[in-house]
Amino acid sequence: MSLRMKKGFTLIELLVVIAIIGVLASIVLASLNSARRKSRDARRVADIKQIQLALELYFDSNRAYPASGALSSSLAPTFMPAVPADPLTGAYRYCQLSTTSYHLGADLEESLTGGPLASDRDLDTSSCTGGDTIEGSDADGCTDVASRYCYDVTP
Repeated sequence: MSLRMKKGFTLIELLVVIAIIGVLASIVLASLNSARRKSRDARRVADIKQIQLALELYFDSNRAYPASGALSSSLAPTFMPAVPADPLTGAYRYCQLSTTSYHLGADLEESLTGGPLASDRDLDTSSCTGGDTIEGSDADGCTDVASRYCYDVTP
């Protein structure tokens, strides 16, 4: 009687390979989440710039900025096809400070040090009536959502 050698992997070898794959997958997913946050932030900044351009076109036509709460109805479809929405929360926050001034803001998920936060307005509009409160602090100062970074602009 001859003994045959069975070919294949042992249970221990398979468990080690599965554990290594699991560790690598978790590292990849963690880096993808950071990339997704940065991507959403880049979209927010681009959307704010697009809304700013539409607001300037509106101002050129009407000699005043739209009233607080009337951003979508005032800008679309005349000055832009549709007012963009925040990828997570929906609408961007807008407040008309006067007929010649407004405040527009979004909450970023990353600090983006040296990027758009270095040149934004940092204006606190807690006294804004009829519009959205936009806290201007860049570091964890957004009053409605903790641990976000406020990107806010004015004309």
